[in-house]
Formats: sequence, structure tokens, C-alpha cells
Amino acid sequence: METTYDVKIWKTEVYRGKRLTSYTVRWKVAGQEWREPFRTSALAESFRSGLTSATRKGEAFNVLTGRPLSMDRVSVDEKWYDHACKFVDLKWPHVAATTRRTHAEAMTAVTMLMLKTEAPDPKLIRTVLRVWGFNTVKRADPKMPEEQKAALAWVKRNSRPVAALSAPETLRAVLNGLTLKLDGEPMASSVLTRRRKIFGTSLEYAVERKLLTSNPIPKLKWTAPKSSGSVDRRRVANPRQAATLLDSVRRQGRWGRHMVAFYGCLYYAALRPEEAVALRRSNLVLPAEGWGSMTIESAEPYAGKEWTNTGENRDRRQLKQRDRGETRTIPISPPLTLLLNEHLALYRPKSGGRIFWGERNRDELPVGTVHRVWSWARKDAFTAEVAASPLAAVPYDLRHAAVSTWLNGGVPPTQVAEWAGHSVEVLLKIYAKCLDGGAGEMQRRMESALGLGPAARGTRPAKNFPAYSPQTSPRIPRER
Repeated sequence: METTYDVKIWKTEVYRGKRLTSYTVRWKVAGQEWREPFRTSALAESFRSGLTSATRKGEAFNVLTGRPLSMDRVSVDEKWYDHACKFVDLKWPHVAATTRRTHAEAMTAVTMLMLKTEAPDPKLIRTVLRVWGFNTVKRADPKMPEEQKAALAWVKRNSRPVAALSAPETLRAVLNGLTLKLDGEPMASSVLTRRRKIFGTSLEYAVERKLLTSNPIPKLKWTAPKSSGSVDRRRVANPRQAATLLDSVRRQGRWGRHMVAFYGCLYYAALRPEEAVALRRSNLVLPAEGWGSMTIESAEPYAGKEWTNTGENRDRRQLKQRDRGETRTIPISPPLTLLLNEHLALYRPKSGGRIFWGERNRDELPVGTVHRVWSWARKDAFTAEVAASPLAAVPYDLRHAAVSTWLNGGVPPTQVAEWAGHSVEVLLKIYAKCLDGGAGEMQRRMESALGLGPAARGTRPAKNFPAYSPQTSPRIPRER
């Protein structure tokens, strides 16, 4: 523990806002400034008196926490890696397998930023942390290779204490580091937001364990990169493009014919891929033609066998952000009815009525098959230029296209939200996107609003009227 007697205490600052007044105690320890806000002047003066009394008694101050030893109620000895392992272990029994993996990835990123020295082999350290260190089951595996054991021991020795995050420069360096990928490019906003939330939760747990006096993030003047939180409009296919892609899937050999109904469920019913994977014959009310319905009761997201309780690659869960036992019913449109009837006539359900299954593993549909067949279909359906664009880049984009099509077709947002399994607020923020190719319709609506319908089009400028340019257009004189 590093201590110092270099302490300076300033007068209490008073901020009087429109709604409330705050009192902030400021002091400096070994050149590092510290601030502590209070709601009342009495609390602020009491805290400041404690600091002043400690300096008069000649008491040493903790450099990491900025407080005198008598007021320092936190442990400054526990290393970040040890705390991160305890945080992961705390969450493990209560979260989904995909969340376990996400926690491991976030804690790995933070731990790499909390090392005292540069790792001798950063790639090895990251891999060992993600695969072994932050996996509650595998960390205790006696069969762990010696190289991995040595790497984790090195991390434990060279990890900074949790209390170091009380220093603004340390915390700022960690938060800034989370915004970048390994190649220095900006991190995707969705990944950054998720990792920041996990990091913040781990700091709240550190406060609970008396490793920090309070969560330091809210006090830090640091702004996260802004995120639109919406789907990229360029990824959303219109109905003609979606139909073209589904026809292309059908042409991709034997497994293309098997997968076309799977992608049809994503587009015509707005299912998430993990919901379509879990679809059983018993979930369908399927007529020979026309409209039917399906009841979704579970999802099977891919996590990897290292993170599930069953040792299987997929984790059977309740619907996203729904309690166990909750279901939702979605209409089956005539095109999807045709696809599903054709699929069931060619492929008998497996493993308890499962509709979609893999070639080698008949008990589940591999995630690699889902993306591989879709990649083949895009290359076959699109030109090289369009295939290089974000348009329907991944199968999940079919769900975005489905919700956008429903909204643009005039289906009430409350009904669309129910079918898609979202709240109305999230739906309108994320999925209310214009379809690709819808600009023409918007232009026609603007023409009508401006009185430029068929009767008014004769008043348009002649075709040879020069277009505006700085060289040909007259300048407007400035006002004097």
C-alpha cells in the first residue's frame, strides 16, 4: 500500500442550480485531486473536518483512494483479476450461456487494460483469459495445460489492484481502451455499450465487497461515443430483393432446398434465428394454403459447448426478455405456408419434432450452415458490387426487412411489436426503417404535397433549363 503525507485541502465549493444545491469537498493527495459531492453543507463540512483532523494528527493518506487510513474503509490489496473472477462466478448460475460468454469477453478486455506491464504474449493472454480464466467451470479443471496455468499466474501477479480505478487517469484509460478494437479501429457501438454496462456492474459489485468506496464512473468527466441504436437502413431489403434471395437459396444444392424455409421464417414471420432453430411441428397451425399461425415458446441461441450447462452448442432458453412459459403467436402468410408445406413434405421432422436440423448433427442446426448457405445465396443473387454492400449481409437482416415491411405496409406498431417480440418504444427506435428502394414513393408523396401532380407537371421548368452551380447561377447581393 502506497501512502503519503503530501495533502492539501480546499474550501468547500457550493453549486446552486435551479433545482438543487450541491456541496463539493476538494482535496489533493500526492498531486492527485479528489472531489466528493454532498447534498447538504453539514455532510460536506463533516467529511472535510475528518480530512483536516487526519492531517493535523499527522496521519498518512492512501494514494490509491485519496483518504486517510482511518477513513479508508476499503481493501486496497485485492487484484483486479481476482475480483473479475469472483464477479463472473457470481453471475454464472443465473445467466444464459451467451451472457456467460459475453461476460468473459468484457472482463478479458478490461483485464488487459488493468495490467501493470505489457503482456509478453498478448494474444496468448487474451485467449487464456477468455477460454479458461473467466469460465467458472474450466478455471477449476485439473486438466488445464501448464502453459495456460502459467499465463493465468502471470496475470494474477501483474494485475493492478481494484482500488486503482479510483484514480481518474486509470479509469479514463480503461474506458478509452474499451472504445477501440485490437487494430486501433473504433469498436462497434453495440459491443462498446454492452462491455461498458458489464464493467459498471462489476464496479458496483466492488463497492459491495468494500473494494471501492463508490462507483467512480459517474464522477468521471468522460463521454461515451454516441450510438444511433438503430438498424443501418442499407441492410434492409425490399420485398423484391428478399424474394430474389430466397429463390437463390433454393438453387444452392441439397442444403439450399433444406434451408429456404428457415430463411422464409426469418423474413415472413420476423423470427430471430435462434427462434427459428427451436421451431417444432407442434408449434405450427398449417393449412394446405392461405393463412396459418405459429406459436413461439422457446429459443436456442448458439453459445458454444464450453458455456452451456448441457455441453451442447445451443442453449435452450425462454423467449428473449420474456419470463419462462411466455409465448407469442405470429401469423403465417400464404408465401410462408407454401414454403413450410414444401419443406415438411421433403424433410421429416427430427428430435422431438424439430423442423430444421444439420447434415451431420441431426439434433441441431449448426450456426456455420446458416451463414454459409446465406453467403452462397448472396453471391449468386447479387452482382459483385451489390454483394459487397451491407444489403442483407447476414440472415438476421431478414428480420429487419420483415418488421420494416409490416410497418411500411400500414400494420399498427402495437401489432408489429407483439408479433416481433418487442416493446413499441424499442420497435420504433430500432426497426422502423424505410425499405431499400422506397425513395421513389417518398418523392411522389412530396410531389403531391407540393402540388406537382399530373395537372401541375406542365408548369415544370424546361428540360434544357441549366442546373444550379456556383459558376452558372447568379450571385445574391449581400445586404448592407
